[in-house]
Amino acid sequence: MIRRFLHGENGLIKELATRLCGSSDLYEHQGRLPISSINFVTCHDGFTLYDLLSYNKKHNAANGEDSRDGCNNNLSFNYGVEGDTPDPGISAIRRQQAKNTFAMLLLSQGVPLLLAGDEFLNSQSGNNNCYCQDNELSWLDWDQAKRNQEIVRFVQEMIALRKRHHSLMRRHFLTGEINLDRDLPDITWHGKLPGQLPDWEDPDNRQLAFTLAGMSPDEPDLFIVINMATTGHSVQLPVLKGRTWRLAVDTSQIPPGDIIPENRQTVYRRKHYDIAARCVVVFETRN
Repeated sequence: MIRRFLHGENGLIKELATRLCGSSDLYEHQGRLPISSINFVTCHDGFTLYDLLSYNKKHNAANGEDSRDGCNNNLSFNYGVEGDTPDPGISAIRRQQAKNTFAMLLLSQGVPLLLAGDEFLNSQSGNNNCYCQDNELSWLDWDQAKRNQEIVRFVQEMIALRKRHHSLMRRHFLTGEINLDRDLPDITWHGKLPGQLPDWEDPDNRQLAFTLAGMSPDEPDLFIVINMATTGHSVQLPVLKGRTWRLAVDTSQIPPGDIIPENRQTVYRRKHYDIAARCVVVFETRN
């Protein structure tokens, strides 16, 4: 589902919310917890993350089976060119979508699973069934970690953000009920205005926004906006008594502005924030 949403498919907001919250529809009736949800977008089978954003179809000729092997339904998109390209615009949107993927994964309840090499945009040249290849197609090129340090840094900082927010690693499903320690619901969904519910049934809605309360008095709250529309717009930040917002993540910004470490964040004093197309934005509170 995340692959479909990432590439702009409509009508997925309700399901996206369920997946971000730990998939209670799959686990809660069995008495299981959000940590039962193992969350991943790419795994050892199928496309790497870079190839998911660079190829519209599999390229498995090297496997010797006339490309009959490997999945045909990859839910991938190449953004205009099949495979590598010197086009700076296409390269930029692929990098931004890679950051969006990592952000959504690490902002989700449950256990995140990352495919080794995705953090530096490892490619298998569009081969989605590399189990039979013991060569450059399946090996990790660690020099890419230097060439794609921007993505490595983003993943490192997203992991750090997740680790300082226990609210992203809950042991019980979110309910929307008031957190007495914070006088704030554990989660508040936002539509066009803060506190106004989104239109869950709107097939054209490709944005989800919510406030996630900290689990203790000293844990910052989070305001998260995920926009996979091809246009941007302005959003109004929720007003929380006694707390101010600081921008932590905006995947549309040029590094290092795409993710800002906690000790470098500054108070955001405006009431609105301009959300770009295809981006994830995160604000953190400070008392």
